[in-house]
Amino acid sequence: MTAFDYAALALFLLCWLGYGPLLRLLAMRSGTLNDDMMVVRRAWMDAMVHREVRIVDSQLMGHTINSGGFFASTNLLLIAAVAGILFGGEQALRGVAEVGPGEVSSRLLEAKLALVLLCLARGLLDFIWSIRQMNYALALIGAAPELHTEADRRGLGEAAGALLNPALSAFSQGVRGYYFALAAAAWLFGPVWLALGVVAVFCLLVWRQAASPAARAIRSARRLLEP
Repeated sequence: MTAFDYAALALFLLCWLGYGPLLRLLAMRSGTLNDDMMVVRRAWMDAMVHREVRIVDSQLMGHTINSGGFFASTNLLLIAAVAGILFGGEQALRGVAEVGPGEVSSRLLEAKLALVLLCLARGLLDFIWSIRQMNYALALIGAAPELHTEADRRGLGEAAGALLNPALSAFSQGVRGYYFALAAAAWLFGPVWLALGVVAVFCLLVWRQAASPAARAIRSARRLLEP
């Protein structure tokens, strides 16, 4: 690996590992889409416990679980494809090496593919944990009794929200893995492309969280939903 490779890899790790702390900092200062959605989901669960018929809530949860299953399945296929190249021998590696400029050693090529594989594997674990938690939340919705006191309703709504929010946060982290895996794949074209790719992904994710039209719309809705 050259000095440019080490520098680009360090920048990638800084952006990948630093995105979460930056998001928490933005949430405390100006708010983020993920933070606002936590309020929206808590309001949803609070509204759910006040409804007599919860078919819509179950359908929405089922749709969300299906989305998680789709992303997890796609992630698994991508992992299989990358692992097949990584462990497929010299011929498979040489085929990928032709994508990049110049001669690349097998060790460096393996490191590039391993970085992509690491991003995808982390995303798969997030998707799996997300789906499990969403199933727990769905069971809680199905088991929700008809409560007669407001304190009990609010308590159950808060419990359901506390279960649903981490589930969807894990889902968001899994989707984020796709972005960083795409940036990692840019390393195949050279260290400059890795640096450009991860900076572009980082800026895109921050913009979507803090300044996109969706973020502004959810922030406006949050003000109406907060008690």
